[in-house]
Amino acid sequence: MPSRTHLTTLLLGLVALCCAACVGASPTPLAPALRGSIGVPHHGVITDAVELPRQGEGYRLLRNNGVRWGTAGLVAAIQRAAAEVARARPGGEPLFIGDLSARFGGATRGHRSHRTGRDADLLLYALTPDGRPVRSPGFVDFGPDGLARVGGGDAARASSAADEYVRLDVERTWLLVKALVRSPDAHVQWLFFARWLEALVIEYARARDEDPELIWYAESVLLQPGDSTAHADHLHLRVACTPDEFLTGCLGGGPYWPWLPAVPQLVPPPDSDLAAAILDDLLPGGAAAGSRVAAPDGAL
Repeated sequence: MPSRTHLTTLLLGLVALCCAACVGASPTPLAPALRGSIGVPHHGVITDAVELPRQGEGYRLLRNNGVRWGTAGLVAAIQRAAAEVARARPGGEPLFIGDLSARFGGATRGHRSHRTGRDADLLLYALTPDGRPVRSPGFVDFGPDGLARVGGGDAARASSAADEYVRLDVERTWLLVKALVRSPDAHVQWLFFARWLEALVIEYARARDEDPELIWYAESVLLQPGDSTAHADHLHLRVACTPDEFLTGCLGGGPYWPWLPAVPQLVPPPDSDLAAAILDDLLPGGAAAGSRVAAPDGAL
């Protein structure tokens, strides 16, 4: 006959297995507390998503495909950052926004992540070769020299028919990164970006004597991913779970930086209390509670 220790271990294992089955990638009647951004970015869904309007101060959506939903924090961060750049450098072209997430999250065409409302593709600000702001040419790769060949797109037509290249607007790109990193809404976890473009942006920030701590934050979150394209054609913004979201189903999927708000730390109850509570639920009439009270020397 198994000992009480073995029985307790078995019961705890059963409960853990049941919880794992209940807490999947989407909310269910068995787990009604799962709300908001649920799961990790590459395997999850979202409830109560917020829609990013098609246009606003300093930004426009690239396309109207319905993939423009995110957490409230993500949407607010994009709007705030785009507006800050437009106010700091008026007269330029808007920030063009690619995909966020679908209305209820899950898989979207062309993306492995973008499933939980915490991802957004931000196209890059561009200049003509002689330094005039120009509309983003879309998803075109910028090289280590900061140039991208467009060969007759909107950007080239905006300058002259002979232009075949646009140049990365390093200044506005840094202002965008700076606004996102400093945003109270963003909780930036990653800004996926090609390492050679990150070098141009960080070099610009250092040359402008920006706050070294802010540059350190930016260098920490700027990353060329190792499991996808280099991201030389856009910035991929990913925000971290907020402390409240951690409690309702949001999972990390990456580091949680020390400068972000502290997340709640759950302290598990003693094994004896947990086992007694389980038995109270399993046995009719609170028999486990009664036996716990009557047990000599605090056994169980």
